[in-house]
Amino acid sequence: MPNKVDSVNQKPEDPVAGVVEALHAVVHRLRAAAAAEPLDDGLAPMEGRALGFFLRHPGATASQLVEHSGRDKAQVARLVAALRERGLLEARTDEHDRRVSRLHPTAAAARLHQRVMQVRGRSAAQAFSVLDAAELQQLRSLLERIAAGMRAGAG
Repeated sequence: MPNKVDSVNQKPEDPVAGVVEALHAVVHRLRAAAAAEPLDDGLAPMEGRALGFFLRHPGATASQLVEHSGRDKAQVARLVAALRERGLLEARTDEHDRRVSRLHPTAAAARLHQRVMQVRGRSAAQAFSVLDAAELQQLRSLLERIAAGMRAGAG
């Protein structure tokens, strides 16, 4: 059977590119399904990701978000300021170094995050219902290996 030709590049399909395209399609559809159930939270996507970071890492600094996200310091400063202004993050001075501000999600942020996770959970449950438990475990294991390889390559 001849190789499938990529209509954009006019060359046989790269198997890695095919996987990346399939992964992109799944993520896009998951996001679209979640967006179809509005939360009326008013968060921009990057604000949501930044808030998620601080919910997973309470007490982290803005510099740690810069490192994690790859965004520039000015953009992160604007995100943090917007989240603080909305009452979703609060800054506390580090007890060992008073020059450092540690950012903590508020109770309102935790409630918002819980609603977001419920919506995402419903979307994900529907999307992954075509896989059995062993396939889900295999997929997770493969994705974790890829992520670990990417982290090792970046360092």
